[in-house]
Amino acid sequence: MEKHTGAEVLRYTAFSSHPSGGNPAGVVLDAAGLDDAALLAIAAEVGYSETAFLTAPPEGLGGEPGRAFTARYFSPLAEVPFCGHATVATAVALAERIGPGDLVFATPAGTVPVTATADASSGALRATLTSVEPRVESVSGEDVAEALAALAWQSAELDPDLPPRIAFAGARHLVLAAETRARLAALDYDFERLGTFMRRLDLTTLQLVFREAGTVFHVRDPFPVGGVVEDPATGAAAAAFGAYARELGLVPDDARLTLHQGDDLGRPGLLEVELHAGDPRVRVSGEAARIDA
Repeated sequence: MEKHTGAEVLRYTAFSSHPSGGNPAGVVLDAAGLDDAALLAIAAEVGYSETAFLTAPPEGLGGEPGRAFTARYFSPLAEVPFCGHATVATAVALAERIGPGDLVFATPAGTVPVTATADASSGALRATLTSVEPRVESVSGEDVAEALAALAWQSAELDPDLPPRIAFAGARHLVLAAETRARLAALDYDFERLGTFMRRLDLTTLQLVFREAGTVFHVRDPFPVGGVVEDPATGAAAAAFGAYARELGLVPDDARLTLHQGDDLGRPGLLEVELHAGDPRVRVSGEAARIDA
């Protein structure tokens, strides 16, 4: 636990049961009275890809008393509309204090229900978020070419069965699929050029993907617009990718996808993505662990 300008800041990692894996997030369970400048300053000082800040819920949000909140997310450089890993981390932090169960977060991207559960045998906590309604958009050949140039990738290195698209499930992500695991592993990009490109298209990350098997993928997420070279485990991008996979018919209408992320950074994480026929929303699940316990 740390104190920043009067706020108690917790540190958790999401999508891993161990502090050395997954994606670290700052969590402020009571951000009442802090203005935007203070929120950004705290996020910058914490230094993680995102820090989540909770305040009282807006009127009419719903949910059980004491289990509904307004949630905002800041990278070290700017506010982002939604952050999946910080949502999972926050839900587990809350579950440790008020018990497992259903939560509701009012985010800038929309209302996000979250359920925190405890394993019956080990007691380990995990959280499942339900995304806002997603969408998938085409992307121009010129924009794909610019993204590839910034990545130093060749178009021939892309998987033709997973075409480029922009996917949204709370934030916008450009999905690019590598044909080989080696291409995905060798990530060394032009930070400024990619950041400029992403700001022009209002992208939060690139969702770089390699398909290992039918529903098993390896992913990496450059995040220069947040001041971070790479996000180790990205829940918002995982939700967007679930929508992408369904839209393109890559998986059945009812499917559970497994996303491995962070292995190339030495911070392995596991993200589970659920798709349900008849429900356009995407569910993303993972464990979380306290870093400074």
